[in-house]
Amino acid sequence: MFYHVKELQFNARVSKPDPAFASMLLEQFGGANGELAAAMNYFVQSFAMRQPYPDKYDMLMDIATEEFSHLEIVGATIQMLLGPINGELKNAAEEAEIMQLLDGKAKKEEFIHNAFMNPQFFGLSGGGVTLTNSQGVPWTAAYIHANGDPTVDLRTDIAAESRAKIVYEYLMQFTDDPYVKETLRFLMTREVAHAQMFEAALETIQPNFPQGVLQGDPRFSNAYYNMSSGGDVRGPWNEGKTPGMGETWQYIEEPFKHVVETNGMTKNHPPKGTDRTMESVDMMNKTMSKERSAMVKAAVPKGENQWCEYPQNSI
Repeated sequence: MFYHVKELQFNARVSKPDPAFASMLLEQFGGANGELAAAMNYFVQSFAMRQPYPDKYDMLMDIATEEFSHLEIVGATIQMLLGPINGELKNAAEEAEIMQLLDGKAKKEEFIHNAFMNPQFFGLSGGGVTLTNSQGVPWTAAYIHANGDPTVDLRTDIAAESRAKIVYEYLMQFTDDPYVKETLRFLMTREVAHAQMFEAALETIQPNFPQGVLQGDPRFSNAYYNMSSGGDVRGPWNEGKTPGMGETWQYIEEPFKHVVETNGMTKNHPPKGTDRTMESVDMMNKTMSKERSAMVKAAVPKGENQWCEYPQNSI
């Protein structure tokens, strides 16, 4: 049950209208890395978590709801940045007032340029907030990623918060309004907070690497193929121990030669630099499958099922 409180989570303010930046800020309203995409991502992901992972469901719903509040902050900021344009555009009989608002011909030409960059924002919405990105591309459910496994979804969410954070970083460079910068800084910082929440939640699921249930084939999980020629670089991504499973990286200097010698890596290609074997992986796959499957099945009641219980004494 959602309950809307009219006060914003953060008191959004602007010092003056700025239609051009309002158009840019649409990126965080209806863009791929914006607040609506984040809210819907976590909202949709939460349903698969409700019974097997009730703690993750609670977190995802809390953060999704907060993201909706951030969407409201962004929308309010955009509308304030547009100033009185909505009203001026409705003055269809007179051109003088909007010319005055836009401070002469140069400003009007800039306004028209921005309108061409995103024609729906001014030409169709009349200066109201639209559910599009900064180029007028409509929001789409294609932005949503929900895979039904917390070890996958939580990593997706960490990446989503990272992308949203960097967009706010970039946006802050295009406004001189101290109030708008203050709002963007708050929103950016909440992306950092959410990323930490997702990381902490992921750590409570063990093992959580590799993602999902099935383990990687030990013949290939620690192989690095030198697929480009010239200026070869070595680093922790291809030498030493692998960060996820503690195996030793196997650096394949000449991949084509290696592929030919191993008949497409189907013969004479045993696991190297790892304690894992095909047998141990097969056993782990069966163990993990049984454990995760049993956990999810046990969380779903047989027969009648209901989402919530409503304690009468709480009214």
